[in-house]
Amino acid sequence: MNPTALLIEPEVIDLIQNRQFAELREVLHGIQPADVADILAGIDPADAAIAFRFLPRDDAGVVFSYLPPEKQEELIGVLGKESAATLIEAMDPDDRVRLLDELPADIAHRIVASLSPEQRKTTQAILGYPTRSVGRLMTPDYVRIRPEWSVARALQHIRRYGRDAETINVVYVIDERGVLIDDLRLRQIIMAEPDAPIESLMNRQFITLRADQPQEDAVEALLKYDRVALPVVDSRGALLGIVTHDDVADVAQQEATEDIQKLGGVQALEQPYIATPILGLVKKRAPWLALLFMSELLTSNAIAFFDTEIQKAAILAAFIPAIISSGGNSGSQASTLIIRALALKEVSLGDWARVLMRELASGLILGLIIGVIGIVRINVFGAFGWFDEAQVREHYVILGWTIGLTLCGVVLWGSIMGAMLPFVLKRLGLDPAGSSTPFVATLVDVTGIVIYFTVALAMLSGTLLADRPSPDAIRGSAAVTVEAVWPAKVDDQPAFRLRVRTDGPAGLPAAPAAPASGPDPAVAEILVPRSALQPEGDGVRAPQPGDRLLLQFTPARVTGATAQPPAEANPASPGPGGP
Repeated sequence: MNPTALLIEPEVIDLIQNRQFAELREVLHGIQPADVADILAGIDPADAAIAFRFLPRDDAGVVFSYLPPEKQEELIGVLGKESAATLIEAMDPDDRVRLLDELPADIAHRIVASLSPEQRKTTQAILGYPTRSVGRLMTPDYVRIRPEWSVARALQHIRRYGRDAETINVVYVIDERGVLIDDLRLRQIIMAEPDAPIESLMNRQFITLRADQPQEDAVEALLKYDRVALPVVDSRGALLGIVTHDDVADVAQQEATEDIQKLGGVQALEQPYIATPILGLVKKRAPWLALLFMSELLTSNAIAFFDTEIQKAAILAAFIPAIISSGGNSGSQASTLIIRALALKEVSLGDWARVLMRELASGLILGLIIGVIGIVRINVFGAFGWFDEAQVREHYVILGWTIGLTLCGVVLWGSIMGAMLPFVLKRLGLDPAGSSTPFVATLVDVTGIVIYFTVALAMLSGTLLADRPSPDAIRGSAAVTVEAVWPAKVDDQPAFRLRVRTDGPAGLPAAPAAPASGPDPAVAEILVPRSALQPEGDGVRAPQPGDRLLLQFTPARVTGATAQPPAEANPASPGPGGP
């Protein structure tokens, strides 16, 4: 609504409430029809109906066509059958048909029956075309002339019949059978000599639409040829009507809205959001939500498959959300770009290989950027000792490279999947906008988990994911040599995390037998509560690298630790470090 209409709105409402109808008619006549519609849409339907009765008939029809469908239906109920029929008859035929499509069937039938015979015939003819076809958009109100007429006669005809035409910017030349043979801009006719024949102005080069074509074709044609109107013909080439730019703009907006809703995993709404019932919103959203939930269960299955690796290094689970979301985001970006490019005819199905190469390059660069960010983040945390687990503090560098390579691979894979899936769906005859983005997110989530743990197994099998015996494997007591010590807690009580090597000197239990290959099973990490250490003098001495201890076990817990004399050949102990 423009500023003038905003200033006048309170005055209009006041005039209606005070029943000052003469002044109301004068005020409304000076406002643009679209702004009058905005004003009347915001007031009570009964008051709006009063205002409509004091608008000139032609103005009332134009204003009514600008109202939202739900407001139009409310006004029809308030105005009554006869007044509503008069108002709707004053509308342009294409706007009238659009309204009848929105109304309940019984109300639409009653209104059509109330129209004058001529208007009823025109309306029924347009309603006879398939829904969302060009025929539903066209209007029969246009100016047509004959090739043998002079320019003077054509101008006289335009003056006589142009008042009721949808547009006179373009006039249409037809032969005696009604077949379209050319279209001329009004400027060409005005600038020509009065006695020149219309045929001398013709070049017989014109663009037409068929009545049975999809409305999207009309949008593309008007954009491509930069026309304000295009003629609509039948299979014989006979002129049936015209489609104007304002009607096509409505279709373009509707198509864009539907595509955006589909990209979000929602079925297209038939009504504005605020007018759609709650149950209607649920019906539009529930199917996709249920399908995506079932699909995301595959992600849970993939995570469960790598449960053993997560138990060995719980830190890997902390990065799962960031990794799969990075892949999903890159896939959604690529999918959105390709869907829009397909819709605008910027690319075709034959361009898939070219698109693939572009996404390989861009996806790799994007993956490297995100991967470097991941590596820097992990190394910063490791350098400052912000990881809780001793193993991670020791091996954070290799962990960072693992996450970085995974991010690079997942982002690259997401870009490829997001770019290629719209081509696949279009080849299968499906709407890419309605399926690509949700499926891309699901597929990249599942494959991202597989990529992540495949890289982790390859890079961390000798460190964080190395097989080590659990304390449960040692029953009773064992003689060990301390290799490294870190402070820790057990049940919120002070403790020590020890990396120990089991040995078996005389008089002490032997270490478990080592397998033929694989990590050394004689090395383990064990939590020893401070309370399990035997006191020395006035306190408890913390274990030091090189100390020999006799550990007493119940499953998974050390219950006692006694210092032992050094062995004759004690292995060299490394300095403290992270596991």
